[in-house]
Amino acid sequence: MELTLILRLVFAHLLGDFLLQPTKWVKAKNNKKEKAPEMYYHIMVVTLLTYIFLWDWSHWYLPLMIMVSHLAIDIWKSHHPHTFNYFIVDQMLHLLVIVSVWVIFYFDTDTVFTWTVKYFNSVHFWILIIGYYVVTVPLGIAIGSATGRWQEDAAMNTGGLDKAGMWIGRCERVLILTFILTNQYTALGFLMAAKSILRFGDAEERAQKKTEYILVGTLMSFAAAAIIGTAVNYLLHKY
Repeated sequence: MELTLILRLVFAHLLGDFLLQPTKWVKAKNNKKEKAPEMYYHIMVVTLLTYIFLWDWSHWYLPLMIMVSHLAIDIWKSHHPHTFNYFIVDQMLHLLVIVSVWVIFYFDTDTVFTWTVKYFNSVHFWILIIGYYVVTVPLGIAIGSATGRWQEDAAMNTGGLDKAGMWIGRCERVLILTFILTNQYTALGFLMAAKSILRFGDAEERAQKKTEYILVGTLMSFAAAAIIGTAVNYLLHKY
C-alpha cells in the first residue's frame, strides 16, 4: 500500500506538471506570476489528479497539502530565472513534498530512522555514491587538466556551445559506469561506436589538431570511467 501510494502521487504530479499543462499556461505563469489565472487552473488540475490517483477520500488532507505546497513552489519559481537549475530545484521541491507527505502519514518514526541508519551505514550505498560522484565531477576536472595544454593549440574556444563538452563527458561517463555495474557491455560498445561515428562524421570540417584533441579527450574519458567502473564493480562484489 505504501509503495503504490507514492508511485500514484508521483504519477499524478508528472501528468499535471507536464502532459496536462499547456505551453500557454506556462508562459502566462512566467509573465503574470501569481496574478495569472492559469496558475490556479494548473493547481486545480494537479489537485484533482492527486485526489483521483489517491483514491482514498478519508485522506482528503493529503491532496490539500500538495495543493498548497505546489502553489507556493510555483509562485516562488515564477519569480526566478527560467533556467535548467531552477527547473531541477522546482521538481525536487515538488517531489520532496510528496515524499514528506508519504513518510509522515504512512511511516512511523522508528521505521524511518531504521531505514535511514541502514543506508547510511551501508558500504554498497557509499561505494555507489562515491563512484558516480568521481566520474561526474573530479574525473572531468582531471581530464580537462590533462588535455588543457592542447586546448589553445586546437582552437577549442571557438565554434562550440558553452560547456557542452563538459556535459557530454559527464553523461557518457555516468552511462559507462551504469553499463559496467549492470553488465551491459554490449551497450558500452554501442556507445563508443556511436560517439566515434559522430566525431569522425564532422572531421572534414575540423582541423587535424582539433579532431585529435577531441579523440584524446574521448578516449581518456572512456578509459578512466571504465577503470573506475571496474573498481566499483569489484568493491560491490567483495563487500
